[in-house]
Amino acid sequence: MEQILIDLIAGAAGGNAVGKTSPRFDLGTIGNTVAGLVGGGILGQIVTLLMPAVAAAVQNGHFTIQAVIAQLVAGGAGGALLTAIVGAVKNRSKAV
Repeated sequence: MEQILIDLIAGAAGGNAVGKTSPRFDLGTIGNTVAGLVGGGILGQIVTLLMPAVAAAVQNGHFTIQAVIAQLVAGGAGGALLTAIVGAVKNRSKAV
């Protein structure tokens, strides 16, 4: 449960960071947060599945600092990525 919360919080932060640093990707605060939450949750879960050390730490309930850092990076990157993609598509269709 903790790893999902880490993914979601990091995703929301990553989504808002991308949205606020580039007007081209900005979806507004709520849009950035929602896209970040979804992206962070998805990529965080994928990283958990692909990295056996992270998956083992999550299953045992013993988070190591490496597992927490991996979840923070994955969640933040996922949130930033999805926000950038959605923002680019939304703002591209506006310009046409």
